[in-house]
Amino acid sequence: MQDYPLPNNSFDLSGQVALVTGTTSGLGWRFARVLAAAGAKVAITGRRTERLEELKSVIEGDGGTCAAFTLDMTDTDAILNTVDATERALGTPTILVNNAGIPDAQRAHKMSNELIDAVFDTNLRGPFVLSCEVARRLIAAELPGRMVNISSIGGFNYGGNGAALYSITKSGIARMTECLAVEWARYNINVNGIAPGAFHSEMMDGMVSRMGDIAQHFPRKRICDPAQMDSTLLYLCSPSSEAVTGTVIKIDDGQGSR
Repeated sequence: MQDYPLPNNSFDLSGQVALVTGTTSGLGWRFARVLAAAGAKVAITGRRTERLEELKSVIEGDGGTCAAFTLDMTDTDAILNTVDATERALGTPTILVNNAGIPDAQRAHKMSNELIDAVFDTNLRGPFVLSCEVARRLIAAELPGRMVNISSIGGFNYGGNGAALYSITKSGIARMTECLAVEWARYNINVNGIAPGAFHSEMMDGMVSRMGDIAQHFPRKRICDPAQMDSTLLYLCSPSSEAVTGTVIKIDDGQGSR
């Protein structure tokens, strides 16, 4: 039997290469900084080049190693090229955080086909394509890996607030997590997810501006801070979660209906 330390709870990511999508604001910005602080070399991606450069400066100023790549998750070629660029700059990605996502913010019957395509491609198709490409490289290199897919509590409970397609895609992300975990368990690639409730981000701030102070409807009457997800992210990306795969952890502060 393997001799495990007591307790077996290392969050050390030294020697790991993490690819994080949607890092130009909110949750992704925080995720990238946390992984870098834990020792991973981090590839940050997003559509806003100036924000990527700002984040790169922050991570490097904190002593981390970082590479920045402009990425639109609706562009398949860009997804594949970003994995190539990450591998050249930092090494084979051993950690993938599928965080990029966009809201629909419209009633389903009022959505244009262009918006439908953008939400599906950004929130579900793009993450699937990216996950498969990273998995191919891990399998070829015979490396273990960790994937963390960012779902949403909205993928499990829909409040009828003009976000039906967003809810559908986030439910799809949760099911993608479960299925790919089974596909890749034999290759020691763990696939897990986080389903956040209301956390401060550009997307959440936009919702609050449209709907008012939604926090007053929550049991604790607050919107959470992304820092409150740090420990869960590190757990799922680190050696501590070696036997955990196919799990989606809800972090909703009691906000979601049960």
